[in-house]
Amino acid sequence: MHIVHVNLARGYRGGERQTQILIQGLSAAGGHEQTLVCRPDSPLRDELDGTSGLRFCPARHMLGGHRRFAPDSLVHAHDGKAAHWAFLQRLTHRTPYIITRRVPNPLNTDPWTKSVYAGAKRLVAISTPIQKYLQSYLSHPPPVDRIPSAWTPRTADREAPGSLRRSYASYFIIGHVGALSDRHKGQRHLIEAARRLEVNYPQMRFLFLGSGPDRKMLEGMAEGLNNVDFLGFQNDVGLYLSIMDLFVFPSNYEGLGSTLLDAIGCGVPIIASAVGGIPDIIQDGVNGVLIPPGNPQAITEAIVHLYHRPGLRRSLAHQAAARLDEFSPARMVHSYEHLYRSLNPQL
Repeated sequence: MHIVHVNLARGYRGGERQTQILIQGLSAAGGHEQTLVCRPDSPLRDELDGTSGLRFCPARHMLGGHRRFAPDSLVHAHDGKAAHWAFLQRLTHRTPYIITRRVPNPLNTDPWTKSVYAGAKRLVAISTPIQKYLQSYLSHPPPVDRIPSAWTPRTADREAPGSLRRSYASYFIIGHVGALSDRHKGQRHLIEAARRLEVNYPQMRFLFLGSGPDRKMLEGMAEGLNNVDFLGFQNDVGLYLSIMDLFVFPSNYEGLGSTLLDAIGCGVPIIASAVGGIPDIIQDGVNGVLIPPGNPQAITEAIVHLYHRPGLRRSLAHQAAARLDEFSPARMVHSYEHLYRSLNPQL
């Protein structure tokens, strides 16, 4: 079977990382031909360069890259623009397609967009709220599966964590990983929590990993604080997660929050907003702490509560790790592979 993955994003964020994990997992499993339709300058293409059995098809927009693929081909659209590409591919070459929806944003209700989603053989949601939304978006939607995102496999570097720990020796490390886009990730609320804690808890250090359009604004908000560090984009986030005592994720909305899975994999207890698909991962008081979005006071209180209770931190991290297999790369790849085979147009 030939899987034609389509991702037309310019950058490399969570959706591109999940596309990469899936393509590499299918390559390792064998039994499929794969093509990636992407922009010529796509960072995802660079990440996947050298992947066995993978071909590339350049397309700068939804009108580019269309051609006749083998009769057993199935298009998998991984982002919004890709969904429109897949619809045009079906119109021109009759290739069936599926769409994975990763974000909780409402879709346009114009006839064109509705036709794009109605024309899919199957829709896939990464979380329960997105699944429910897709089921209600159309009067007669295609079947909607839920396949969660996966945590990121990482190669351990035993030297770097020790060096990082020495750099932050004697500090209680509170970390955040995510694009510096405050409207989405709500970093301003964590900065405000750092401000409230600076005097009474000078041993706490707040690390922000990531780049994005709001970096200068957020750095301005943190100006004068001695307990906040902006470390920029890091290729191996796992090294930094390994030194964190708490992971705080104050998002205003999330499709799922796959970065939480990486924190869990590194044994870091979590405080996160109760929005979007995050409750699919975190149960309040069981394997993490959920807080209302946009609430610096709730963040502050949760940090202080867990700081004084190391036993509770260990328990939350342990309970979270016990569920990690539900979000493994192998399970995600198997779920998609099962879906592909059920839709094979030659069967």
